[in-house]
Amino acid sequence: MAFGYLLVALLAASVAIFALQNTDPISVRFLFWSTQALPAAGVTLAALAIGVIVAGVPLAIARRRWRSRARGLETRVSMLETALAERDRAILSQPPSPRPGQPAPSRPSQPAPPRPPEPNP
Repeated sequence: MAFGYLLVALLAASVAIFALQNTDPISVRFLFWSTQALPAAGVTLAALAIGVIVAGVPLAIARRRWRSRARGLETRVSMLETALAERDRAILSQPPSPRPGQPAPSRPSQPAPPRPPEPNP
């Protein structure tokens, strides 16, 4: 963060020095448009500002799309994590199944009902 502030301060100082050293009036002609006696620094800085806007607008649009997509993907990850946790809970709540090649665990057998007594001959 401090590096960003330092960079902005250096850029602002450079622009100020440039504007103070380039005060000569110049004329600008573009297609059917023409101006007289504009400071060279003003023309250069205006061109810089237009360039930043022309480059910045598409980048801002792309950044908005990326953020929107990231939010959608974060929502999907959250839903998948919830589904995975539910599946894990369901699997863990089931009794263990026998492994292949091993006998199934024996269930406790209930005692057989008593037999009626046999008649004596």
